[in-house]
Amino acid sequence: MISVEEALAGLFGLVTPLGSETVPLTRASGRVLAEDIVARRDQPPFAASAMDGYAVIAAEAVPGATFRVIGEAAAGARHAGKVGPGEAVRIFTGAPMPEGADRVVIQEDTERDGDTIRLTDALDEGPHVRAAGGDFRIGDRIAAPRRLTPADIALAAAMNHPALTVTRRPAVALIATGDELVMPGEEPGPDQIVASNSFGLKALLETEGAEARLLPAARDNEPSLRHAFALAESADLIVTIGGASVGDHDLVGKVASDMGLDRQFWKVAMRPGKPLMAGRLNGTPMIGLPGNPVSAMLCGHVFLRPVIRAMLGLPAAGLAPEHTRLAAPVAANGPRTHYMRAEMTPDGIRAFDRQDSALLSVLARADCFLIREPNAPALEAGATVPYLLAR
Repeated sequence: MISVEEALAGLFGLVTPLGSETVPLTRASGRVLAEDIVARRDQPPFAASAMDGYAVIAAEAVPGATFRVIGEAAAGARHAGKVGPGEAVRIFTGAPMPEGADRVVIQEDTERDGDTIRLTDALDEGPHVRAAGGDFRIGDRIAAPRRLTPADIALAAAMNHPALTVTRRPAVALIATGDELVMPGEEPGPDQIVASNSFGLKALLETEGAEARLLPAARDNEPSLRHAFALAESADLIVTIGGASVGDHDLVGKVASDMGLDRQFWKVAMRPGKPLMAGRLNGTPMIGLPGNPVSAMLCGHVFLRPVIRAMLGLPAAGLAPEHTRLAAPVAANGPRTHYMRAEMTPDGIRAFDRQDSALLSVLARADCFLIREPNAPALEAGATVPYLLAR
């Protein structure tokens, strides 16, 4: 068996960032930027008012001063004239500052009578002017790679980009295996169960930015598995679920090897999730996940999410654990890294009593995985421990 860290390094060695594509700005949120976004204009492109009020010459703005209002400036409609001594322009937020004015007196600090304003004694310091280029200038950039947030999209729009170059979404073929599986909505036989892993993993993969394709479930025989692998030929990544262990009906490794799998590793020192397999099937990266629901989903968090990020051009690194205190004692751990289903409470993290890798109901309640390192000693409540978010 190899460690989780060794398995991640091996997986990163199997994948490379994919090519890029150009998408409209309206479809770019959540995508990974492949090329820098370079500002095509200054923002703001002119000195602009930051408040509603009156634009005046700053040196004249003292309590009690009076000004003659000579015009108005609104967003998108500047005042065409010049502000001279003793003159003011009624101005609104976002409007270009008129020539000659360098100070905005907020309307609350003025008293108006017809076309005359008087500055009150409550006059603030101002100047309430946004400098030209104060936000960004031509040539400033949003650097790739990065996963684009709504704020990034707003900034790209302000930089005058209607479309962005992003990394292509990885196409992931999901192959569930097992004679016992039926699809949700079907009536299971007396010895069958409803398939769940592939649907949970599809959701997880698509949250990370992949396009997950659910292929027909492969039965526990070689022709069915060969057919499933043939359907996955166009994928960027093949993920099998179940059939990677050592039972008589666990045929994934054998069939994949017969079809040309260059296996990189099998078995990872972790629980749940030990029977993890990885390699290249005729050039396509392949990851074989265990079939127990919690094992499959945990491996999705620990391995698939970082792999998808690497394929999208983001840094090749495992999910960074966070740290918090224990809300209740935990027993000593064995020789494998243990990812315990847990929940965050006001007193800290608390592992669930039931840790069986088949319990989806416990997984659904868990909002984090408490990480217990190999051979870690027993810990009392209050100890600091690492964990991964499970959502």
